[in-house]
Amino acid sequence: MTASARLHISDEFPALLERIDALGESVEANAAAADTLGRLTEDTAQALLAAGVVRAGLPANLGGYEFCPRQLIQTIERLSYHDAAAGWTMMVLQMVTGTSAAYLGAVAAELFPDVAAGAHALFAGQGTRLGRAVPVDGGYLVSGEWQFASGMALATHIHSAIRVEGTDEVRMLAMPKSQVTLVDNWDVLGLRATSSIDYHCTDVYVPHANTYPATTKVPTNGGAIYRIGVANMSAIVHTGWALGVGRRLLDELKLYAANKSGTPHAAVDTAQFHADYATAEAKLRAARAWVLQAWQGHEETLDAGEPLSTEQETLIRLVLNHTTWTVHDIGRTVHRWAATTAIRRGPIERFLRDLTTGTQHITSGPIVLQNCGKWLSGAQPNAHWQFLDLVE
Repeated sequence: MTASARLHISDEFPALLERIDALGESVEANAAAADTLGRLTEDTAQALLAAGVVRAGLPANLGGYEFCPRQLIQTIERLSYHDAAAGWTMMVLQMVTGTSAAYLGAVAAELFPDVAAGAHALFAGQGTRLGRAVPVDGGYLVSGEWQFASGMALATHIHSAIRVEGTDEVRMLAMPKSQVTLVDNWDVLGLRATSSIDYHCTDVYVPHANTYPATTKVPTNGGAIYRIGVANMSAIVHTGWALGVGRRLLDELKLYAANKSGTPHAAVDTAQFHADYATAEAKLRAARAWVLQAWQGHEETLDAGEPLSTEQETLIRLVLNHTTWTVHDIGRTVHRWAATTAIRRGPIERFLRDLTTGTQHITSGPIVLQNCGKWLSGAQPNAHWQFLDLVE
């Protein structure tokens, strides 16, 4: 079986959300240990894999659930609510593994022999820094240094961007993790449990069949969701992550307020707190509503067999940016009112650290926002998106 033209809507969506919620208590209980460990605990990782979180991003014709965009957003939102680092780890594994399965050709059958039984490769890696690929007979000799390989502790294979020497061609590669050198250097403020380490290699042979054009929107497996390309697939899961973190922080602040209310000089009993909480709630609900509204329109376009317009691709990036920085603002509200609880070990402190780190991802950076403004303002009416760049 090969790629399908229609958008796949999975019947497995409600059941997966139920399985995530059923694991929520244990995921949260292991979160502090994972933060210290630098990766998800084995119990959490294996439980989430068995629940099918990664399978949600895999093509249906290979045995995956192949969730549509709004299903993926809500899946990552739900998991990230329980633990931001677990949500981040699994969203990256899901997205990178799913796109590798969708865009690789015949080699995908070898890497994903029995998805339903859990027999498949797991990919981690980085796609924004470019390695070097020297063409040789049948493939490339690849060298490079890459960063931020979230989920690497669980991966079996590497996904990386390479530029073919002597050309402007950029490709993505698939290679066994054993062929790169891992650098255990993930010493950071937040998202500590994501094992987002660096890695490098020198003159490793990668067959041409194990690569695909980085900007491709033509899947060899799966349905219409994969016609949006890697960059837009990344935006889907990052948007869901921000929504889940924002919801959890507001719920934690509500719980904090309930415990502090009525005590001497309780700031949470003031009208100012109530107004700030209402404002934060409105911001989060409005951001989430725009996310779902925008993606509903994108889904309708994909299901009709049409490519997304430049305006739609602009809105994908703008929705992500808006959601991310709205939640960042909500985090500042939580930090302000949670007082010393915000700086002591616990859910609020951990989620705030994870949020501060997550907002630094390149997909929500200022250059992408500026490019959105160029298109929307009419400054570059003939441009189109190439990864995170707006080009003529």
